Amino acid sequence: MRALKTLLIILLAVVALAVILGLMGPKSSTVSRSVVIHAKAPTVFAHANSLQHMQEWSPWSKKDTDMEVTYSGEEGMVGQTSTWSGNADVGKGKQEITAMVPDRNVDLDLTFIEPFAAVAKADLDLEAMGDSTKATWTFSGENGFFSRIFLMFNDMDKMVGPDFQDGLLQLKALSETDAVNMAAEDAAKTYRGYRIETVERPEMTYAGKRDVVKWEKLGAYFGKVFPQSAQAVEKANVGMAGAPSALYYKWDTVGHQADVFAGVPIQAASDVKVPGCEIVTVPAGKALMIVHTGRLDGTGTAHEAMDDMMTAKGLHLRFAAVEEYVTDPAQEPDTSKWVTNICYPVE
Repeated sequence: MRALKTLLIILLAVVALAVILGLMGPKSSTVSRSVVIHAKAPTVFAHANSLQHMQEWSPWSKKDTDMEVTYSGEEGMVGQTSTWSGNADVGKGKQEITAMVPDRNVDLDLTFIEPFAAVAKADLDLEAMGDSTKATWTFSGENGFFSRIFLMFNDMDKMVGPDFQDGLLQLKALSETDAVNMAAEDAAKTYRGYRIETVERPEMTYAGKRDVVKWEKLGAYFGKVFPQSAQAVEKANVGMAGAPSALYYKWDTVGHQADVFAGVPIQAASDVKVPGCEIVTVPAGKALMIVHTGRLDGTGTAHEAMDDMMTAKGLHLRFAAVEEYVTDPAQEPDTSKWVTNICYPVE
């Protein structure tokens, strides 16, 4: 009887100690790690804008390469969820994107099922730092009674922190590799400071007028022909399909003049009739394009860059060079904001 009483006293003491520890233990936990990534925020965010992309650098993916992951909801949108089931190192659970600001943050709600039940949050914040980005990954959650006892003898930061740091280092490696590849791609497309893209252009039909015009009179010529062409197209009940454009057939550096067609693109077949206008169709196909920003008299260097690239790659024009005057000077007086698309249809 005395032994039973002693055992009961010991049991009550253990229970009392557990209660005390449960009350004294930390009611919440927060673990945070940061890393500076030598890549711009959009490049980093591209690896965190969906649960599928986050899985690629998740430290827990390495702990169980056979882990089963199921996704639901629209990829990369708030509300997307995934469930996971794996070995003892990863357990079972569910996560959901609860908030997202492009290039700035992704917030997740976590629900752990095994090896213990718990809920928490995992937030990834991105801070732009010029050509670099500071990424901070933070885990936070409320601790249940038994978790509080456990954490009286264990350090959550030491348990979870290394995994978060490992994940951030994987994110850093992926993002910096992308940044290097993108820089190399940009360099390969850059001539004389201009980025030259290769694009596929659809067939374009224009209504306007073709003349040989002295360079110094091109501005006045465009100012006259563009409105006339637009009015003729409207009168013919034909829809416009873009910005006023010039097609340069020849740029005469001896006579200082250009063989040029000025007009507007139209939503019509090449056999359409627009009284007062000539109709020109540029066939669909590959083209080189520069997006030039600034005064129109500054496009000369862009054309020189295009010529350099054409020569370097052994390309030849298959039609007249095209300038699309995207910005209406009447709507935007600041010439530094004028946008001109320079397109060279190539064979």
